[in-house]
Parts: sequence; C-alpha cells; structure tokens
Amino acid sequence: MNKVKLLCLGLITITGSAFAQEKGVPTPQWRPAYHFTPQNNWTNDPNGLIFLNGEFNLYYQHNPFENKWGHMSWGHATSKDLISWKHLPVAIPEVITKDTTTWIYSGSAVLDKNNTSGFGVNGKPPLVAIFTADQPKQKKESQFIAYSNDGGLSYKQYAKNPVIDLNMHDFRDPNVFWHEESKQWVMTVSMVDEHMVRFYGSKNLKDWTKLSDFGPAGFTKNGWECPSILPLVVDGNPANIKWVLFVSLGGEHGPLIQYFVGDFDGTTFKNINDNSKILKTDYGDAFYAAIAWRDAPQNKKILLGWLQNGRQETYPWKGQMSIPHDLSLKTTSEGLVLNQLPSVFVTKALPKYAKGKPVEKKNVTIGSSGLKLPGDGNAYWIDAEFDIKNAKRVGFNVVEKAGTDKKVVVGYDAEKQQLFVDCTGSEKNNKSPENLVQTAPMSITGGIVKIKVLVDRSSLEVFGNDGEKVISTMIYPDKEATGLSAFADGEAAIKNLKLWNLNNDVK
Repeated sequence: MNKVKLLCLGLITITGSAFAQEKGVPTPQWRPAYHFTPQNNWTNDPNGLIFLNGEFNLYYQHNPFENKWGHMSWGHATSKDLISWKHLPVAIPEVITKDTTTWIYSGSAVLDKNNTSGFGVNGKPPLVAIFTADQPKQKKESQFIAYSNDGGLSYKQYAKNPVIDLNMHDFRDPNVFWHEESKQWVMTVSMVDEHMVRFYGSKNLKDWTKLSDFGPAGFTKNGWECPSILPLVVDGNPANIKWVLFVSLGGEHGPLIQYFVGDFDGTTFKNINDNSKILKTDYGDAFYAAIAWRDAPQNKKILLGWLQNGRQETYPWKGQMSIPHDLSLKTTSEGLVLNQLPSVFVTKALPKYAKGKPVEKKNVTIGSSGLKLPGDGNAYWIDAEFDIKNAKRVGFNVVEKAGTDKKVVVGYDAEKQQLFVDCTGSEKNNKSPENLVQTAPMSITGGIVKIKVLVDRSSLEVFGNDGEKVISTMIYPDKEATGLSAFADGEAAIKNLKLWNLNNDVK
C-alpha cells in the first residue's frame, strides 16, 4: 500500500482555511469509546511512540483537513493510561514550497538524553523525530530529522536534511532506538520493493552509516513497510532475550504484519528460523503498521497498530488505533512465538471507565439456548474461560440484532482447533468473501479455552490462550444490533467470566 509520510517545518505550510471539508453523514454509533481516534479527519499509522514525563505520546499519520488520505502530517495526542487521550495540535505539518510538496510520512521519535545530536538547549535533552519525507513531484522518499525543545509539541526541521537519501521512491518508515551495547543509534528502514529491511547506525542522529540488510524472507508477494526491531523477554526470564523484527505488508487477504525471531548484535539481525517461515502478528484483516513504545514503565514493550477501516465510511473521523499490546515471547508447540495481551496499563485503568462493577459468572453451564449477557452499547470487554467438555464450538454472539440472524460469532472451534471470528451474519456488505471468516490455529490443553473479546462499537479484537493468537477486525453493526450472548455447540461451561461495560465516551 502506498503510504504518505509527514515532513517538518518549511517555508510555507497549508492553513486549514485552504480546504473545504466535504460534509459526510455523522456515524456516532461507530465512534470507539476506549480506542484512540482523532477528533476529526483521517488517521493511519502510529508514529513516534515515546513515553515522556509520565505520559504516553502518540504521533500518527494524519490529514488535518479532510476525512480521507492526503496532506500527510504528524498528529499528536498524549495519555496517562492509554485509554483517555488529550488531543494536541499537529506536531509536524506537511510543507509546500514553490518547488515541491513534502509530506511527512511514518517514523519514530527518541529522547536524545546525552544530546548526541547537539539540538538540546539549556542543558535539556531534545526530542528528535526521524521520518520519511515523501516528495511526490520528485517521486522520491528520503529520511529527514526534526527536533523539539518544547516537550514534543512542535518540531524544527534540521537544516541539512535529508540525513539519508538513496534517490529512490519506495524507501521509508525509519524506526530508531539507542543500542547500548554498540553505543550507537540504530535505524531500521524499509526497502519496500526489494523486500528488505536496511539497518543504519549513527553516533549523532545526523550522520548515518549502513550496517546490514535483512531479507527477502517470509512473505514477499507485496512491498515491505514499517519495520521495527525489539528485544523481548522469553518465557518470563529477563536473562533470556531474543529480538523480534516486525514488517508490515499486504497479505493474501488484506493487511499482514509478519515477524521474525532472532539475534541482533548491533549490526546484523540473524533469524533463528528458516527464512521461508511466515509468522503472523495478527490473523485478522485490519491490524497494520504497528510499532512499539519501547521505553514504557516496568520495561514494557507496548505494540500499537492502525486498524484499517475497510469499505465502510465513518464521519467526522476515519481510522483508529488498536488496543495497545504488551509483548513477550513464549515457547509453544509451534516454537518460539510472539505473545500479546492488552497492556497492563489499559487493564489497570478499566475500572475507572467501566459502568459500575463488572458482570461476573462462575461455573455456569451454557444451555442449548445460550446465555444472555448485558452488552451495553456495543462497547465492552470480556475475559472468559470455558470448559468445552464435549462441545464442538464455544464462544460469543456479539452485535446481535433481535428478531434477525444478524450477528458476529467469536469463539473456539474444538474440532478444527481454531480461534475464529465469523462475520458472515453481519458484514457481507463491508468485507470481501474471503475475509468474512477469520481463523487462527490454536491448540488447547485440558479442555480449557481462554478468550478475551474487546468490542468497541466498530472494532473487534480477540485474544486467545492468554495472548498466543490475536484476531483483529472492523465491524459496522446496525444501531439496533446490541445483543450479546454466550453459546456452546454441545456440553460446555463458563468457568470464569468478567464483563466490563465501557459505553462511555472517555476521550
């Protein structure tokens, strides 16, 4: 997918009055209650994730003027708990001069604690944003930097940009971090059509040297974007660390984020698996362009992705972020795999935003007619543990419309050993046929299935087996489709269930 990146300060920037916002039909029924959306207009990739002064900073790809892709700039918001967000002015706007237009595409931001760049003032370290400058007239993408001395509210463009220029078109999405062992800044950046991730090193964020390339590997039918690499704990042991390299691309049936597990020495990434092996971060049709807060408290690595809308239009915003995921690695029958759970910072804050206490069920047999549950306003969070006994399938019917067959079915298929989301009864007008049913292979032990189901008006995220598998998708139920029930095809019981109703607008 062709993305547009944002660029920093220039000679002339566009003002909001230059564009007339095309009026759409408001869709408040699909505005998420506990996921990030911009107040107005288009958003896509998360950018520049950084934890600073007790707040999570989220920059994001943003069109400040219209509810569609274009005029790409970096929007900005902050949060103390990853649920409630403070919307701030555009941090890095597109730049238009007499000779060129520069869009600010995706990238990252770092706190230059030791002022290696020299951009700091009065002894205070600067924030440095590293991003792709897309210049459509020149058909070129290159890597720019900009710096902030006001806590990330505004950025000034480096006078000697670009810092990396290969004079090529599809070369984007720099993600930068400090590698302590090699005492340097390391950048991953995508060589899109070559299906490669290039590694660069720098001592000062301004002068960069090529270190190595990784790829082609895994899935290579479409161009690679949004690479990043993270050190993750294996099986909860801080002494056992492996590195995970993420790459976003178009898959067989929509967006795909594949990952590779390996070792990184500050120069080269070595995959521990065969390069033909494909590992998926998410098995749905929406999760894309994810990057992480790598400096969060408790040494958490927190992944955040863009949930792609699909065919449906929303207004006055378009695009939302996923729930933030805490990351680790886990040894399973499939080998060493990524484990993802909703961030502890989110779950800790849930009671603050819930309507009353959670609904709780324990050791309840699910009858042939199912078990009705209160799903207030299609904004809720379910933590459930099933004993499937002899049932073929167990799970939940969400966004049910009374008197009709309209619903989305979420659950576990014991015969096929799959986590699944079946949108056939609700989303035929919004999804291509091959995406109506989404599945992830998942084995269980002792007949116990653990499922987290996050419904937020137009998004649906399902976490299976304590984060071994994830399916994320977008749904657009009718206003009247607010029913919720548990079901079992055969004998099964709910061992434990907690349901938080989150039908509050918390932003």
